[in-house]
Amino acid sequence: MLLDDTVDIYSNGGQNMKIGKLPEPVLIRSVLKQVGHRRNEVLVGPAVGQDCAVMELEEGEVFVLSCDPITGTTKDIGGHSVHITANDLAASGAEPVGIMLTMLLTPDTEEAQLKEIMQDVEKTCKELNMEVLGGHTEVTDVVKQTLISLTGVGKMKKENVLTTASVKPGDDIVVTKWIGLEGTSIAAKEKESLLLEHFAPPFVETAKKFDQYLSVIPEAKIAAEWGVSAMHDITEGGVFGALWEMGSGSGVGLDIDLKEIPIRQETVEVCEVLGLNPYILMSSGSMMIAAKDGYGLVRKLKQAGIEAAVVGKATDGNDRILRNGEDTRYLDKPQSDELYKIYQ
Repeated sequence: MLLDDTVDIYSNGGQNMKIGKLPEPVLIRSVLKQVGHRRNEVLVGPAVGQDCAVMELEEGEVFVLSCDPITGTTKDIGGHSVHITANDLAASGAEPVGIMLTMLLTPDTEEAQLKEIMQDVEKTCKELNMEVLGGHTEVTDVVKQTLISLTGVGKMKKENVLTTASVKPGDDIVVTKWIGLEGTSIAAKEKESLLLEHFAPPFVETAKKFDQYLSVIPEAKIAAEWGVSAMHDITEGGVFGALWEMGSGSGVGLDIDLKEIPIRQETVEVCEVLGLNPYILMSSGSMMIAAKDGYGLVRKLKQAGIEAAVVGKATDGNDRILRNGEDTRYLDKPQSDELYKIYQ
């Protein structure tokens, strides 16, 4: 576990760490001391030798669980990983409570890097009112880069559970904020030097800071209170992947107007330089919502300062149609996310 028994290895802050579980001094100073506790539901949290977390739910509440490995980036991976998992929980209508965190570090990782990741994790958890419940941390040569895998734990009233199988023909399809936020931010950080050959520094800096929009918890809360059929966090595979999953999961058709899908100009231009399709680009920070009155929901979201747009409707049958002016084509099955191209 992140907090379990240690082995006889050692590490100093400025040196690479040795293969195996973290020694107790490193565990305490670079992991445990970075973690705080804020939730009343958590009865037993992280500690040396503690293998399990313990939570207590109120009557009528259920657990909601989600698991995510973060492989698309090594930049700012701590907070990024928390947002991705919290968003999945929020898309089901749940309140995120905490995370179980597994970190596999390469042998050339320095303790200072580990501490920075944990500080970023804790900072984001605090912003979202979540806790690090436990997990596992070790140094291993079976990974090529730091790998973080999170299991998110949320709670909600049993009768309010939402799934992507609940979309109904006639529902409006709403997209919040802008597609491609996550992919644009990662690409701008990973390919900053290349992009600076094409754009002014303020433009690139703006693109890098799109990660400030990664949380969809605010819009998920508003949508759940409004009353919706389904919500889906737009992640790997981009908006096209999310549309396919929502349509396939509910067995409905879709009629989507590409011109209504919200996208920032920075995303358009970054994708053009890097040869990426923004509609198949990682888009955490944007939520897809099916609702009977999508236009009313959009107005409600905008009152809270959250951009949103109705991009189409769910239909009877299985046809998933994409319209671009007078041009019409059918949605393809999900493809590999465009972001991976920047590493090739």
